[in-house]
Amino acid sequence: MRQIRNFSIIAHIDHGKSTLSDRLIQATDVVSERDFQDQILDTMDIERERGITIKSQTVSLPYTAEDGHTYELNLIDTPGHVDFTYEVSRALASCEGAFLLIDASQGVEAQTLANLYLALEHDLEIIPVINKIDLPAADVDRVKSQIEEDLGLDAEAAILTSAKEGLGIVDVLEGAVKHLPPPQGDPEAPLKALIFDSHYDPFRGTIVHFRVFHGVIRPGDKIMFMSNQAEHKVEEVGVFQITRIPQKKLSAGQVGYLIAGIKTVSDTRCGDTITHRKKGCEDPMPGFKEAKPVVFSSIYPVASDGYEDLAVGLEKLKLNDASLIYEKDTSAALGFGFRCGFLGLLHLEVVQERLEREYGLSLILTAPSVQYRIGLNDGSEVVIDNPALYPDPTSIEYTREPFIRAAIIVPDRYMGAVMKLCLDRRGINKNYQYLTNDRLEMIFEMPLPEVIYDFYDKLKSVTRGYGSFDYDIIDFRETDLVKLDILINGERVDALSQLVHKDRAVERARHACDKLRDEIPRQQFKIPIQGAIGGTIIARKTISAFRKDVTAKCYGGDISRKRKLLEKQKKGKKRMKMVGQVMIPQAAFLSVLKTDTDK
Repeated sequence: MRQIRNFSIIAHIDHGKSTLSDRLIQATDVVSERDFQDQILDTMDIERERGITIKSQTVSLPYTAEDGHTYELNLIDTPGHVDFTYEVSRALASCEGAFLLIDASQGVEAQTLANLYLALEHDLEIIPVINKIDLPAADVDRVKSQIEEDLGLDAEAAILTSAKEGLGIVDVLEGAVKHLPPPQGDPEAPLKALIFDSHYDPFRGTIVHFRVFHGVIRPGDKIMFMSNQAEHKVEEVGVFQITRIPQKKLSAGQVGYLIAGIKTVSDTRCGDTITHRKKGCEDPMPGFKEAKPVVFSSIYPVASDGYEDLAVGLEKLKLNDASLIYEKDTSAALGFGFRCGFLGLLHLEVVQERLEREYGLSLILTAPSVQYRIGLNDGSEVVIDNPALYPDPTSIEYTREPFIRAAIIVPDRYMGAVMKLCLDRRGINKNYQYLTNDRLEMIFEMPLPEVIYDFYDKLKSVTRGYGSFDYDIIDFRETDLVKLDILINGERVDALSQLVHKDRAVERARHACDKLRDEIPRQQFKIPIQGAIGGTIIARKTISAFRKDVTAKCYGGDISRKRKLLEKQKKGKKRMKMVGQVMIPQAAFLSVLKTDTDK
């Protein structure tokens, strides 16, 4: 066990985590030059294009150090986005140390702090690494002072690297050997192992990624997952070296995988404890919780005959993504679809892109919503995430919405713009503090529904891309909630309904009416587009009718001749409006979700 080091690399988005992982893999010759590609741990196209890690990976790096010994360095990669904080916490629980990666030009950002606090909660040894020192804008001295002042770490211990140029990579490997503690554990004790991830293989079933804390696991062992008491027989254990390398056993301190004929990923829960069926450990690993969806949206196929393909696509995607939940849904306007729950807006975008790319689907998503708690007059409380399930307003005693604690780090010149943006979104300014002489951290408590709509895009706009944002959900608070319906030609369109705060209802209704007026084609009759709360119309736009000039043939004579023809036309238009059907194009549904970029 003295030759093993288990560590993670944690960083804010786009600080070079995947590139550093690539260089460590190349430096230890795990992959031949012919098989190597950039972002080798990122297996999805979306991860490569966007430069984010969505699905964490693990790799075991054999490294011969300067002291002559060969060490097994287990790099447990972590997702880099706030939506996947729970997965990050489970990966960190499997490590003894972490490299905290900081961009030499950007400095400490919101998720740098958030991930540091997560790592400190697990008592990890933290080694700061300053990356991108080759950039013209790199300011190493400023970043070192931030490490001392903001993070409270020893800046002299910071390792200077440029992952892109391959500078300082050996220093990182040596740092892991010299400064990170070896794992503790008893190979003779009952088996106790922590699941920190899993993925689906179409030929072998679910492949479980885990870290052994005590005991030994071998092929043929009968094991049990402690959260759901599921029992399985181990077929294979091994370590990850990009490909899977089978081993005869994995003992305390090691990180690897097991295959046990498990049918679906949802059977293996991130954070669960593995033990032997007989003579197992008494207590599970602490910190396990079910991944709960935060954002909800309905997904419908563009063409009604695409429902079966969507069902198959979601089923296959669920095999690889246990945090996605879905159930059947139906809409009068859009037909059959599915109501889905996501960890956050990025997770929603990733699922949508994967369905469209990997399964060739064309999709429509309804406006994202969150879970509200609604207390009824009879004393009961219901939890709803779908506007269609909103109860009769006369039966409601109170409504509560989820609140978040948002930490925003910005250069101080943008303080006023960020303050205005947050206060417009019903935010409460709790406090702010200067991290350096020109950067400050602002803490707000804000309603989650205001954040999921377009907050992140607006924050990036008002701070010219320099603002960084991190949040966690704190509690539910009372709110004045109303259901906003959109009526087109007097007909309610259920797919466009939204649950909004009463003060924002008029603004949201006008926005939806404006967007729909631009997208719905003109007809032979007038089309009113209305936003309504119950029976009260709060916004209206009208699409004017195509109109034939019926008085063109009247060159003279009495005005009554023209009036007679106009009255006749008016009756015809009225009759047409009563029987006319308005076809709503797919682009209209999408346009309501988009915000005005010029505001």
